[in-house]
Amino acid sequence: MAKKGHHGGSWKVAYADFVTAMMALFLVLWIAAQDAKIKEAVQRAFRNPFSSIAKESTGIVPNKETQAVKSEKGNFDSASAIELTMLRRLNQDLMKIIQESPEEEQSVKLELTPEGLRISIFDRAKKPIFEKESPQLTDYGSWVISTLAWEIARYTNFLIDIEGHTEKGHKPKNQFYGPWELSADRANAARRKLIDFGVGPSQIKKVVGFADTKPMTDRPPDDESNNRVAVLLRVSED
Repeated sequence: MAKKGHHGGSWKVAYADFVTAMMALFLVLWIAAQDAKIKEAVQRAFRNPFSSIAKESTGIVPNKETQAVKSEKGNFDSASAIELTMLRRLNQDLMKIIQESPEEEQSVKLELTPEGLRISIFDRAKKPIFEKESPQLTDYGSWVISTLAWEIARYTNFLIDIEGHTEKGHKPKNQFYGPWELSADRANAARRKLIDFGVGPSQIKKVVGFADTKPMTDRPPDDESNNRVAVLLRVSED
């Protein structure tokens, strides 16, 4: 008696197609049930499929202990997950650029925070970003900020805050031009340079000088590292 042919493979292919179709339907239904913000984030994910990175980085110099980025209410919500991935990608791209600099002393620090990506640009005596007691950029400072601007300009979805800071005990240029004026003017000088090299003016939402009221948490208030400009890239309005 002749044996019956085996036709068991065809139903598996059909079943796999059915499961795939159901998964696609479930994804469509899930997206349809979300709010507009999440829908927009998902759309951006498909428009930017190469925006993911392999690992999280928290600074220009690798730390021994890498901390997860969390806010007081917990991790970033799903609506900002795509933007967080893009921030990490930008962080990584900037690290590659800055680490190619031949300068021995780091002038830039990158840090992923609950607010977004914070870029601190240090005005140090050995490699000044600004002319002494002035908001005028040095040639080196102009190079640093313009280099950052070229990369930041690729990411048009982020909002930008710019802060100016000084060290405690900073001696004012005169009685009419002290740390408050200097820190605010330096933040504004950074704003102009970013715009000159491609950053959209509408992305910049805040430019403020803090004088010596917000020193770095890991440095003494009178440390020269507090002479800095910070550029914060965030994903949404406050």
